[in-house]
Amino acid sequence: MNFSLRPATLARTLLAAAALAMLPDAALAYVDDALSFAYEAANPYAQQGWIIREDAWGGDLGKGDKKAVTAQLFRGNSYMFFLATDVDTASLRVNIYDAQGNLAESKSWQRGRFAYAEIKPRATGTYYAVVEVLSSPEERTGWALVYGFRQ
Repeated sequence: MNFSLRPATLARTLLAAAALAMLPDAALAYVDDALSFAYEAANPYAQQGWIIREDAWGGDLGKGDKKAVTAQLFRGNSYMFFLATDVDTASLRVNIYDAQGNLAESKSWQRGRFAYAEIKPRATGTYYAVVEVLSSPEERTGWALVYGFRQ
């Protein structure tokens, strides 16, 4: 098989590949920082015996925007969800809903760049963690959500 590219085509291809290679790092850098803060919020609970999962969700939202993520939760376990951002003056909220759309958490709080919700499901099933940016000086605010459980 003979494969060749004209110099102009090769140059455009390499330029496009280089541009694409740089995008994920720039676009996800703030999510990585937010993820570090989310694990930081969870760390004291890990020291108390909670198992903090490596599963995580992240992204960016505008002020007032919401994002729902799903989690399979099991009856008999307790779960904690930790939400964080790298934007120091942003305010976030996380709430947990059952499959019927009912608010299901037993506790929640918001403190600066952190938010938290706890749930002990009455039934095994799919639950929804709804993440919201309440306020932020940024147009888009990066966020990350981690969770842990104990039996």
